Amino acid sequence: MATRKSEALWQGKLQSGNGKIKLGSGAFEGDLSFDSRFQEGRGTNPEELIAAAHAGCFSMALAHGLEKEGFAPGGIRTTARVSIEKVEDRFKITKSELETEAEVPGLSDDKFQELADAAKTSCPVSQVLQGADITLSAKLVQVGK
Repeated sequence: MATRKSEALWQGKLQSGNGKIKLGSGAFEGDLSFDSRFQEGRGTNPEELIAAAHAGCFSMALAHGLEKEGFAPGGIRTTARVSIEKVEDRFKITKSELETEAEVPGLSDDKFQELADAAKTSCPVSQVLQGADITLSAKLVQVGK
């Protein structure tokens, strides 16, 4: 199986320093700062990257589950919102909120909810985030409506 690599460079103190995050594939490189992580400053942060990973992982897991059941999704769009909070004397990722919409011809909403919940559990990023509260809002989009 694959091993992926990314890197970060941080220079200076926590609040006044800055850094860069770079994906090993070269597909993304972004600025990192205290403000971009804990406020609304410009740049990226680890939680935003985890949210992207969770959204992508969940969407792929759902596509796989649908395919195993004989369904072909027209499209799956997932948003993940990852929260970091101060818990006691340290910071912790406390939750990841998944919101997904999928267009899947011939699928009942009950079966869709079952498969979406299974994808939430089986997605490897969900498994890494087990200490966080992972919620899911799943909407089956009816074709032609």
